[in-house]
Amino acid sequence: MASWLPETLFEIVGQGPAPSKDYYQLLVTRSQVIFRWWKISLRSEYRSAKPGEVKESHKNFLENSHLQVQIALIFGARILDYVFNLCEGKFDFLERLSDDLLLSIISYLDLEDIARLSQTSRRFSKLCISDQLWEPIVQAACENITPDMRALAEDRGWRQMFFTSKLQLQRQLRKRRQRQGPVLWAQHPRPHPPVATACALALGPGILLVGVLLADLLLSNLPGLDMVK
Repeated sequence: MASWLPETLFEIVGQGPAPSKDYYQLLVTRSQVIFRWWKISLRSEYRSAKPGEVKESHKNFLENSHLQVQIALIFGARILDYVFNLCEGKFDFLERLSDDLLLSIISYLDLEDIARLSQTSRRFSKLCISDQLWEPIVQAACENITPDMRALAEDRGWRQMFFTSKLQLQRQLRKRRQRQGPVLWAQHPRPHPPVATACALALGPGILLVGVLLADLLLSNLPGLDMVK
């Protein structure tokens, strides 16, 4: 498994605690912990100061308490704990997979599990509300996606489309057609059936009821209907 890892496992940069203006970089590779710093000061005695660097193997870093204290002071205890885990071989393999591969895995989960996964990290939260995940879910649930339904989903998001009730979808489609004006009304004289109707045919009312109930769980843990976190 370790052979799948990139050469650089972790990198972070930042300034020292006030009033310091010094600049620091922490880099963790597959074999080393590299700590670099640049002295930033207007005082004449520091103007010729050169950048500094410390390199330690993973094993030596775990025994270097002085370097550990410096990292904790500059980047915080959470970052120090994370670097400890990397040096001990505790790699977060799942987080290092590509988005496309993770979305393929997530698509096999139940809706309840997707809701729980969205709470584990910022990255999974974005993936679990992405249109790239929910568009295939809606298409699998509905026998036919009309142009009006697709346009509405692109405006509101496929996830919201999945959890919107039949009555709400009818209202949203009606408002959309009214905004489009009489010219487009003439081009589409017959309203297309809303997605909830197609889903009802495909899934039955029981599954739709579960979907509405699960919407409360997803939307309570994720940021509103605009799907921005």
